[in-house]
Amino acid sequence: MYYNPNPMTQPFTSSPEIRRQFLDFFRERGHTVVPSSSVVPLKDPTLLFTNAGMNQFKDVFLGQGTRPYSRAVNSQKCIRVSGKHNDLEEVGRDGTHHTFFEMLGNWSFGDYYKHDAIRWAWELVTGVWKLPPERLYATVHLSDDEAEAIWRGETGVDPGHISRHGKDNFWEMGDTGPCGPCSEIHFDFGPGTCPLADQPGHSCGVNVPGCGRYIELWNLVFIQFNRDESGKLTELPAKHVDTGAGFERICSVLQGVRSNYDTDLFRPLITRLAEITGTPYDPGEAGVPHRVVADHVRSLSFALADGAMPSNEGRGYVLRRILRRAARFGRTLGVHRAFIWQLVDDLAAVMGEAYPELVERREHIQGVIRGEEESFGRTLDRGIELFSGLVARLKAQGREVLPGDEAFKLYDTFGFPLDLTELMAREQNLAVDREGFELAMEGQRERARRGGKFSAAEQQAETAILRRLAEGDTEFLGYTDLEAPSARVLGYSRDGDHVRLILDRTPFYAEAGGQVGDIGVISAAAKGARTGDGWTAEIEDTQRNGEDVVHVGRLVQGAEAFQAQAEAGFPQAVSAQVDRDRRLNIMRNHTATHLLQAALQQVLGKHIAQAGSLVHPDYLRFDFTHFEKPSEADLDRVEDIVNQVIARSLPVTWEMTDIETAKSRGAMALFGEKYGEIVRLVAVPGVSAELCGGTHVRSTDQVLAFRLTSESSAAAGIRRIEALTGSRALEAMIADKRLIRNLQDALGARGGNVLDKAGKLAEENRALGKQLEQFKEASAGGEVEALIREAADINGVRLVTVSFADRSMDDLKTLGDALREGHDNLVAVLGSAFEGRASLAVVVSDDLIRDRKLSAGTLVKEIAAVMGGGGGGRHHLGTAGAKSAEKLPEALAAAGGILQKHLK
Repeated sequence: MYYNPNPMTQPFTSSPEIRRQFLDFFRERGHTVVPSSSVVPLKDPTLLFTNAGMNQFKDVFLGQGTRPYSRAVNSQKCIRVSGKHNDLEEVGRDGTHHTFFEMLGNWSFGDYYKHDAIRWAWELVTGVWKLPPERLYATVHLSDDEAEAIWRGETGVDPGHISRHGKDNFWEMGDTGPCGPCSEIHFDFGPGTCPLADQPGHSCGVNVPGCGRYIELWNLVFIQFNRDESGKLTELPAKHVDTGAGFERICSVLQGVRSNYDTDLFRPLITRLAEITGTPYDPGEAGVPHRVVADHVRSLSFALADGAMPSNEGRGYVLRRILRRAARFGRTLGVHRAFIWQLVDDLAAVMGEAYPELVERREHIQGVIRGEEESFGRTLDRGIELFSGLVARLKAQGREVLPGDEAFKLYDTFGFPLDLTELMAREQNLAVDREGFELAMEGQRERARRGGKFSAAEQQAETAILRRLAEGDTEFLGYTDLEAPSARVLGYSRDGDHVRLILDRTPFYAEAGGQVGDIGVISAAAKGARTGDGWTAEIEDTQRNGEDVVHVGRLVQGAEAFQAQAEAGFPQAVSAQVDRDRRLNIMRNHTATHLLQAALQQVLGKHIAQAGSLVHPDYLRFDFTHFEKPSEADLDRVEDIVNQVIARSLPVTWEMTDIETAKSRGAMALFGEKYGEIVRLVAVPGVSAELCGGTHVRSTDQVLAFRLTSESSAAAGIRRIEALTGSRALEAMIADKRLIRNLQDALGARGGNVLDKAGKLAEENRALGKQLEQFKEASAGGEVEALIREAADINGVRLVTVSFADRSMDDLKTLGDALREGHDNLVAVLGSAFEGRASLAVVVSDDLIRDRKLSAGTLVKEIAAVMGGGGGGRHHLGTAGAKSAEKLPEALAAAGGILQKHLK
């Protein structure tokens, strides 16, 4: 239950000031202030979202990476909505749980250790933040005598406030790897502040589950061991410090409030939400919807700002679940329209200074949230109505579990994530049959598998293992050179004629950042009898394998010589040469993507950001954030702007610089990408500046020309452009010119007269079409009377059956409508063998529908079955078809008997 006692009495400190105080405190003690990493950890497949400050330093703790500093401090954006760190169900129901939160942290990489970590934490908490020492408690691990001695001897904490604990005070990255004891600082809110205080069996205390009186403020982790697969702990040669303090909790304590939602991080959002919905905020149980929405808009906004997008899988589905939970709570607040997006401006006002991406990508965030809200809103109310009816039936039957197949129907038909259905069920004191839901879900997957078809045979996995001959990194020469005449082989693998090679220096670009890998030739010239007659490998692709650049190809000459050199450790230097023409086309397309993004921002708005790309020698593909289809006029402007820049012959420059300098020059970065301290800045002066590791032309005129070939939707909120450059763009322009000339010849017009002539022809065609329809209707009038005169009598009902050889389904429907109009006691079965396929239309007059309960949909289904077809429809009109018209006569002949059966 939510609990909100009287706030503490102490001076108010704003959240930006608290964040600044933390960063400044450690900056003054030699720490480098490191920007928060993206909440979308694109380079860590083990995480859906960044969930702790240490995530970006994971490689350091694992011994796989280094940093140019040994002390760091930051405030890290975090999202926890899955796995063991899943706070989703508790959000809004108490004052401390969130899906998005900030983690204040300081780190030591083999530098200071327990003494300074503990001493500085105490100094900040009591000296800068002025928290009363008598309300602070410290915990240490059962085995950590050193930490306890430091707390007792180096701080002013009451010795009686120090306690030892087991697994609560031991941190591990995983089942194996770096680990160590931790020490926590807890804050005592005082007697009467725990909602469980009066519950039997509960005793308030530090680390007591559910206790609301004592809360953890800061965790100091001392990484001093490595755990092997047997579970054995060994001391690490370099010991690290990793600390984490929940920013929202710190703010609540320093601002004198009991709930994080009463801090200045949330109050502006909740106040605005009350204005939008017209529902005042209640700090008690009734305020859960306000708190949930305020929390969820933070998660959504930060994830979208960092490049995540709602989808039906992975982190995209997590975002969709969060948004749909918030939308449903909007219904609880009486809102039946898109509203969550309206809070983005308020969030940017609260946190935009610390995280400018919220301001820079505000329009993108708002557009995606609004689009998702409106899409879900079209089914949300119907789903809630279905759920309410289901709940009423279950309660009437005395049942307490919502069936899994019904939960699946809500998911499959109305888009309700399972956890949303469970949330709504809990509010009605019902459980959900999860097992039944999973069975229904698996049934759907099985049906999809049975219906799927392979478009190509599965490729055989490559089994050859790269053999490393020498250590060392590959020096990339390809920014300036397309040939390395004297390179050494550092590693290789061979499987028949297929080879993979690692060189000490290469001009080949390995696929990265959307740019495809280079192709070309690597060869060794003949050097005499000891090494054979030389060898040549055609390189068909270049990829990265970790830090290695791997040249993938096949031997086209000198297989024996290759093997001899391999066995000798490749003592001879090789020559590596990139396919020049192909690379030039790639560079043209890559530079064009930069010019295209700049043009899109100029025409459509600064919210445009890259959401993916493919830089190929034949074409380029560019995905970007936008919420509606650009007009043809806008696309023409974009194309024109790019071609103008090309014609100006502007230089394309690149340089290595630090990240802050690049940002100060207006450099654009890829959504969600993490960059190091030193970056490569590619610029076209006055036009574009981007962080990019790809290859580019030296001057814009080398692009030659730019031709936009298509624009389409790639995903919700993502548009896609494909375009050509170089000779292919010129060829496309020439092809368009030929097409126009052919149209001119066909129309007998030139210049602007072509459009006039085409317009007149279109107008004449529409007029002729109307005349044709009028003719058909007039013709049908005479035809109707003739058909009725020929009608058969089936138990007193007139039956018209007729077959045509050249009428479409629309023609049959038109004739059927004419037969029904003004005629009672009539059934008509109309068939056609148009274009080799059988078509059927059945009509029934209104009196027979009313008095004899006949249905055209039922009749046509049974008649079509005679010819191996299928169909259906409504009572007055039914349609059907079959792939072959061979049995159409049999079907028409059977119509009388089928009608007679239904008249009995």
